[in-house]
Amino acid sequence: MSGANGFYTLKGYQLIESDELTPAMQDYLEMICRLSAKSSIVRVSTLAAELHVRPSSASKMAAHLAETGYILFARYGYIRLAEKGQETGRYLLYRHEVIHRFLCTVNHSADELRQTEKIEHFLDFRTVRNLAAFCDRLNEK
Repeated sequence: MSGANGFYTLKGYQLIESDELTPAMQDYLEMICRLSAKSSIVRVSTLAAELHVRPSSASKMAAHLAETGYILFARYGYIRLAEKGQETGRYLLYRHEVIHRFLCTVNHSADELRQTEKIEHFLDFRTVRNLAAFCDRLNEK
């Protein structure tokens, strides 16, 4: 089969739907947004601690996110969100919240962080929006 409607491997679908933000970049940006809600600047060491990675790994990713215009960062400096990062970050936080709320509802639990982190990169905007609407309808009853 050819075209976007055929069957592909997971890697094949990822290549078709390729975005400039990899799942790892999304995780870092999402955490930077969380931390930015508490303080306008984020330290690399704080980011690394929150994501349980080495400061050198967080610094490399911060440099990459700065190159792509999502954050403002100079080596050994603070991290601040650029406008592009704020906009994308708001969506990443929304997506995380919606998926977490959905999983907590269907699994009758209060915490589905691990599951949310595992699947959030695989759902597109339309699916996330529909999950939010579904959860809203369930909560109305």
